[in-house]
Amino acid sequence: MPSKAKTGKKLVIVESPAKSKTIAKYLGEGFIVEASIGHIRDLPQPSELPAELKKTSVGKFAVDIDNDFKPYYVVSADKRKKVTELKAALKDADALYLATDGDREGEAIAWHLLEVLKPKVPVYRMTFGEITKEAIHRAMDNLRDVDTALVDAQETRRVLDRLYGYEISPVLWRKVARGLSAGRVQSVVTRMVVDRERERMAFKAASYWDLTGQFAAGSASFKAKLAAVDGAKVASGRDFNDDGVLTARNAVHLNEELATSLATGLQDADFRVRSVDTKPYTRRPAAPFTTSTLQQEAGRKLRFSSKSTMQIAQRLYENGYITYMRTDSSALSDEAVTAARRQASELYGPEYVPASPRVYSNKAANAQEAHEAVRPAGDSFRTPAQVASQLSGDEFRLYELIWKRTVASQMGDAKGSTATIRLGAVAADGRDAEFSASGTVITFPGFLAAYEEGKDESRGDDDSDEARRLPNVAKDDALTASEIVAVGHETSPPPRFTEASLTAELEKKGIGRPSTYASTISTIQDRGYVRKQGSALVPSWIAFSVIRLLEQHFTDYVDYEFTADMEADLDKIANGQARGPAWLKHFYFGEDTEPGLLSIVNNLGDIDAREINSIPITDEITLRVGKFGPYLESSAATVDPKTGEIVENSRANVPEELAPDELTAAKAVELMETAAPEERVLGADPHTGHTVVAKNGRYGAYVTEVIPEMTEEQIANQPVEYYKNGKPKPPKKPVKAKPRTGSLFKSMTVDSVTLDEALQLMSLPRALGEDAEGNLITVQNGRFGPYLKKGTDSRSIGTEEEIFTITLEQALEIYSQPKQRGARAAVPPLAEFGPDPVSEKNIVVKEGRFGPYITDGITNITVPRATSLEELTREQAVELLAEKRAKGPVKRTTTARKAPAKKKAPAKK
Repeated sequence: MPSKAKTGKKLVIVESPAKSKTIAKYLGEGFIVEASIGHIRDLPQPSELPAELKKTSVGKFAVDIDNDFKPYYVVSADKRKKVTELKAALKDADALYLATDGDREGEAIAWHLLEVLKPKVPVYRMTFGEITKEAIHRAMDNLRDVDTALVDAQETRRVLDRLYGYEISPVLWRKVARGLSAGRVQSVVTRMVVDRERERMAFKAASYWDLTGQFAAGSASFKAKLAAVDGAKVASGRDFNDDGVLTARNAVHLNEELATSLATGLQDADFRVRSVDTKPYTRRPAAPFTTSTLQQEAGRKLRFSSKSTMQIAQRLYENGYITYMRTDSSALSDEAVTAARRQASELYGPEYVPASPRVYSNKAANAQEAHEAVRPAGDSFRTPAQVASQLSGDEFRLYELIWKRTVASQMGDAKGSTATIRLGAVAADGRDAEFSASGTVITFPGFLAAYEEGKDESRGDDDSDEARRLPNVAKDDALTASEIVAVGHETSPPPRFTEASLTAELEKKGIGRPSTYASTISTIQDRGYVRKQGSALVPSWIAFSVIRLLEQHFTDYVDYEFTADMEADLDKIANGQARGPAWLKHFYFGEDTEPGLLSIVNNLGDIDAREINSIPITDEITLRVGKFGPYLESSAATVDPKTGEIVENSRANVPEELAPDELTAAKAVELMETAAPEERVLGADPHTGHTVVAKNGRYGAYVTEVIPEMTEEQIANQPVEYYKNGKPKPPKKPVKAKPRTGSLFKSMTVDSVTLDEALQLMSLPRALGEDAEGNLITVQNGRFGPYLKKGTDSRSIGTEEEIFTITLEQALEIYSQPKQRGARAAVPPLAEFGPDPVSEKNIVVKEGRFGPYITDGITNITVPRATSLEELTREQAVELLAEKRAKGPVKRTTTARKAPAKKKAPAKK
C-alpha cells in the first residue's frame, strides 16, 4: 500500500473555539487549529450500556470493577459530529499537536483524543501557561508525550466520583428524598456549611459593656476606649466562648450598671497621658493570585461569584490577556518578575521596587506547583488602560484586579509607625479607669500605592487602628475629656461562609482542587442544599438530613481529614508514585481490617428515616423534613381555641426564607401558636354524602372530599370472577377514586371557607355553554389567575369571584376581541442588558413560571440558582444565551401512542 503523500499541514487541537482563534494567529501558515469543545467522550449512564454488558461487572457503574476498574467510555452524542470533523482534518495532516490545557483535565482530554482519533502520524503534546506569541513559540520548543501519570490521576478521580455517587446517592433517595445526590467533595463542602450553621444554632450570646470617650490635647482630638479598671483588663467580645462564658482570666466583666456608674463618675475626672508607645510598622504585599485567592478576592472586591470569576477568567485566558487560571502556584516566571518590577518602577518610581525580586511559596495543603500564578500575559504587561477598549466591563475589572495584584507583589513593603496612647483617671467612686487608643501612620506606601488585599468578615471587636493619626503627646500631659459614654455589646456567632471564605477554608483544609471549587459551590446551590442570603451561604433543612445520615453511616466519607488524604493520594498517582487501579481497589473493596465502600453500603443495617429527618427544637417541638418540605410537629396535645377540640401532634409549616439558626425555641412556639389549622371539616356533600374538608397544602389552601375506602367485607362481597380452569380469582383491589378538589380563592382561608363555597370550588371548571361552532367554553381558576377556555384558546378574566358570575354572553364578547398576550398585566422586566451581539435584540430578565429567565425574544435560558439577580451581569447573560444557542433546541422524546382498538362490526341480524 503506497504511503500517504506529505501535505505539510499540521493539525493542532485545543479545547475551545476562542482559544483556537487566538493560537492560530501565532502559529502561522501550515497549521490547522481545531477545537474539541471540551471532552469528546465520558462514562455513559449504566442504562445506556449495550445489552450484553448490563449483566457483567461493567453494568453497575459503566466501569469494570473486576478488571482494574477499567472505564467503559463512549463518544458523547453531541460530539460525534465533532469527532468526524477532527478525523477528516487529521487525514490531511502530517503531524498532530495536542494543545489542551496543561492540568490533569487537559491531559485527560488529550489522551481521549489520542484514543479516539488513533493517529498514524507523529503526535506531540504541547502545553503553555499563556496564549502569547512568545509562549506559543516556547511551547513548540518544548514538546513532549502525553503524561500517563496525570491521565491516570484524572481517570481515577472520574471513576472514584462515579463509585461514590452511584453507591451513596440511592441511600439518600430511600431515606431522605428522591433526586438527591452525594458527591465526594460536594458532600463535604455541604457539611462545612451545615457545621457552621450548627455552631450558630448552638451559640449563646453574652452581653458586655465598655466605655468610649473623646479626648483632646490642644486643638487635636481623638477617640479612646476603656481598656482596664483598677488594673484589670476589661472583657471584650473575644474573651467569651460560644456558650457565652467568660474565659479570660482576671478580666473585668462590666454590666450596664457598672459601666454607666463608671461613666458618670468620670465626667469631671482629671485625665492624663500615662504612656506613649511607638513601634515601627511594616506590611508586605500579598502573593500573586492562585485560582483560590483569585476567587476569594474577586468575591470580596468585585462581588463576583466563584463561578462568574472563573468564566470571566477563562475568556481572558483564551483571548491572551492572562495566564492559565487554574493553578495552585503563586510563583512567577523570571520574565513575569522582570515585567512586574519594570512596570512598578515606571509607574511609581524606582524607590518602590526592592533591590531583589520577591519569591513566594504556597501555604495551602496539597498545593501543586504545576503552573505559574495567575497574572497578565506576556513578557511585558499591558496596563488596564491599554486593554480597556478591548474588554467588556467585567473582564476589565477582573483584569485590573489581576494586574494590580501582580505588580504590587514585586513592590516594596509599606512602612510607617504604630503609636499606642494609654491615658487614665480616677472616678468619683475611687475606681481607676485606663483608656487606650492606637493609630498607624504610613510614611512610605510601598505596594499600597498599587493594591490592598480585601478581608473577610471576622468575629470580635473590629476597631481598626489603621491610618488613624494620633496627636503628638507625652507622658503626664493633661487631656480634656468629653462624651464619655457607656456602650453595650453582644457577642456575635461565627459568621456564615461566603463563597470567598468557604473557598479559603477548603484550600486551608486541602479539600478538593481549587480548579473545582467554583463548580462545587455552584452545584450545592443548584441541588438545593445551600442558598444565598445576601452573600452568606445558608444550608437548607434537607442538607441537615443528608449530612446527618452521611455522618452516622458514611463517617469517613464526609470527614475533612479523610477527604484531604484522598486528594494527597490522587497527587501521588499524578506524580507517578502510585497506580490508580490499585488505589480504587482498596477504596471500593477494602483490605484486611479496612472496609471498603462496597462493604459499608452492604452492611448499613436499618436506618431510621424518621430519626434522620428529625431535629429537636424544644422538648415538645421537633422539626421534621418531609416530602413537601420542613414542618414543625408538637408532641404535646393542644386545644383548638375556636372549636375546643384537643389536637394531637399539631403541625406548622416553616417559612422558606427562615434560616435554620433563626428557628429558635421562641420562634418555634410562635409558629405553632399562629399556625393555620391543617385540616377543618366543613360538613357533608348533600348529593354524595362525602365529608368535605379544607386543608393547608404545600402549594396553598384547598378543599377536597374524603372518599371512604371499601371495607374488607365489601371487597369480599364483590361478584366472584373465575379463571378458565374454573378456579375463583382473588377479590380485586378496588381502584381508588380520585377526589374532587379546588384551590381556595385569595380572599378565603381554611378558617373562613364555608361548605357551600367549598362545593362551588370543587365543581370547577364551570361550563358556560357553546359558541356558534359548537365549541364548549368553560371558566376555571389557574396558577396565574382565573381564565376562560375554549379548546386550546385561553383568555384571562378579572377576578376570582367572576368565575361564578360570568355569563356565556360576556365570555363570547371576550372571545370576539383579538387576543392580546400580556395585556392583562404588563410586568416590567427584572433587568435589562442592551442588545445581544448575535441576535441584536434586547436582552432582558423576566419572571417565569419556574423562576427568572434571560431572553432576547428568541432564545430563553433560566438564571442559574447559584447566581442572584444582583450579581448577574451583561457578560454573563450574553454568555448564557450563547451556550444555550450552541446546544440547539431541546430534543423532546415522545411516547408512541397505541392505535385505538378497532370497533367490532355489529352482528348481523
